[in-house]
Amino acid sequence: MSNKFFKSALNTIPRPWLIKASYLVRPVIARYLKGTTFTDPIDGKSFRKFLPYGYGKQRENALSPSTLSLERHRLLWLYLQDKTTFFSSTRKLKVLHIAPEQCFLDLFRKQKNLDYITTDLYSPLADVKADICDLPFKGSEFDVVFCNHVLEHIPDDFKAMQELYRVLKPGGFGVFQIPQDLTRAITFEDDTITNEEERAKIFGQYDHVRIYGRDYFDKLRAIGFKVDAVDYTKNISKEKQVRYCLMKGELLPICYKL
Repeated sequence: MSNKFFKSALNTIPRPWLIKASYLVRPVIARYLKGTTFTDPIDGKSFRKFLPYGYGKQRENALSPSTLSLERHRLLWLYLQDKTTFFSSTRKLKVLHIAPEQCFLDLFRKQKNLDYITTDLYSPLADVKADICDLPFKGSEFDVVFCNHVLEHIPDDFKAMQELYRVLKPGGFGVFQIPQDLTRAITFEDDTITNEEERAKIFGQYDHVRIYGRDYFDKLRAIGFKVDAVDYTKNISKEKQVRYCLMKGELLPICYKL
């Protein structure tokens, strides 16, 4: 299976179709790539290689054959496991997951300590069909909110961030990962760019509307969040960074509502 095949599939097949198809092909690919070189920390399964991934330039060993996790998912899993009570809380946590990722979905649903709700406007995996800019939930309803690699798709990201803040409980936390260019001080966006090929060339993906810079964290702080930009790879040995196929230096935006 070549990088060219995966790149073509990502850029031509609608995402809802890709999600449905992945459930059929995932077990076959995982069996074919079984080995000992790399390990997915989410399910503990090992493989001789991971799959390539990327809408533009393909990243080698990025996509786990078993859970379909990417580098950012595996990093978030390790952070939640090591630094939070997400998996161990004796108090039931009410969790909102926007655009739920397959690698987490079934595992989170099975957790007895979670009241787990998913939402998205288009995803076939979501429980509630809703616009992130107009969420159908009460204020201060959720202990934890996940919204990963969503905001770069949303024209009015300020309104979306306001909604994330509104539904989070005081004392709760959210994780709002985005593709981020840390060499940029200021986020770049231009709503006159509507052609998909131009968007892919400029923003890195055909359905992205901006490239976030280092000011992303200040954008969240302006909404009211306390934000910690956590480089959790610093807490993980180099050997495990390689074995888990992590992206060194990737920042986790951990957001708190005080």
